[in-house]
Amino acid sequence: MKKWIRILTVSGLLLAGPTCSPIGVASWSGVDETVIEKFAEQAGRSVREPLINTDQGDLLLFVFLLAGAVGGFAVGYWFRVLFPPRRVKVNPDV
Repeated sequence: MKKWIRILTVSGLLLAGPTCSPIGVASWSGVDETVIEKFAEQAGRSVREPLINTDQGDLLLFVFLLAGAVGGFAVGYWFRVLFPPRRVKVNPDV
């Protein structure tokens, strides 16, 4: 019985955690807004849109998919070079 109470308590805490609102959430700005934009304005440069905007749609996800596919192919192709098989030591004294 005590086991079930512990299981229900832990599962209840795990399920209730994401539903609770955070108490002291501070809105922090990123490095781009606080540091880089400040120095760019001091140098006389204005903010512009990036050449390839990965914030829209699934472009960033697609780039990570391609990188994972290329990396997986490379590791699979050179698996024996990266992880050579262990040699079995033969003991002639036995």
